[in-house]
Amino acid sequence: MQTIIEASGLTKRFGDLVAVDHVSFSVRKGEIFGFLGPNGAGKTTTVRMLTGVLDSTEGSATVEEHDVRREALLARAHMAVVPEEANVYLDLSVWQNIMLMAELHGVRREKRLRRGKELLQRLGLADRTRQKARALSKGLRQRLMLCAALVTNPEALFLDEPTSGLDVQSAKLIRSIVADLNENGLTVFLTTHNMAEASEMCSRVAIIDHGRIVAIDTPEKLRSTMISRQYVEVEFAQGSPEMEELECLPGVSQAEMRGRAFRLYTKEPGGVLAEVVRLTDRKDGLKISDLGSRKPSLEDVFLHITGGRKEGGQ
Repeated sequence: MQTIIEASGLTKRFGDLVAVDHVSFSVRKGEIFGFLGPNGAGKTTTVRMLTGVLDSTEGSATVEEHDVRREALLARAHMAVVPEEANVYLDLSVWQNIMLMAELHGVRREKRLRRGKELLQRLGLADRTRQKARALSKGLRQRLMLCAALVTNPEALFLDEPTSGLDVQSAKLIRSIVADLNENGLTVFLTTHNMAEASEMCSRVAIIDHGRIVAIDTPEKLRSTMISRQYVEVEFAQGSPEMEELECLPGVSQAEMRGRAFRLYTKEPGGVLAEVVRLTDRKDGLKISDLGSRKPSLEDVFLHITGGRKEGGQ
């Protein structure tokens, strides 16, 4: 399968600090590739090197086989970047912002006019064509940034926290548009702190921690590596057993309280479900309100790999 984005031994030092330490990975044509990392893990620094904003200390990065340092213009011709904070031109209209981006990338007049109108319609901005960008909400500015990026018809789209802080409608629309574009062949490099979003959208995800890639695979395969972190979740409508009683149930490796629910970690969820029911039957005053088995989420995997440090940041 064709590689669109490739990092090879990518390293960045700031004095004695090694922010990114010999990172290597490739992004295949037509996939949505998620890039996750806790605060200070090197995530943003890596993305800046991939997009040519920051020079690497060692190693290389290519987009469509063009080195982002030695062939910067050629590499940038194949990519578009949508940053977390929409940096639109506030005193230009919505239409002027899109046309300016298209002109800067050398998109022919006929093509940019047609594509600009299509994108405005698709992202729900057609009725705001003449409106100044400064009058738009954050969600609408983010949509405008996406329009301005896509009008250049890139092969690779870098999205940095595209739905962070957006209203539900805007976030859902952007996810839907990105998924549709990906189905039509667009390669997407997605950084996000939203684990549910990454799990739903991404073909593969990479997790960076302390400047190094610590895991890279499909969300499903990453979850499957944590079979021991499967758990049975039980909530009681009446009464409550002692934690020790639950910990001693056959098949339970660990028990903990999450809100009003107990989590019983196990490799054998079916057997533990039966044991919980038996415990309830033999102990007076206990009544179950909710009981079920759960697989580890991508967030569980992330927190396990990174030692519980939260996602986001640099």
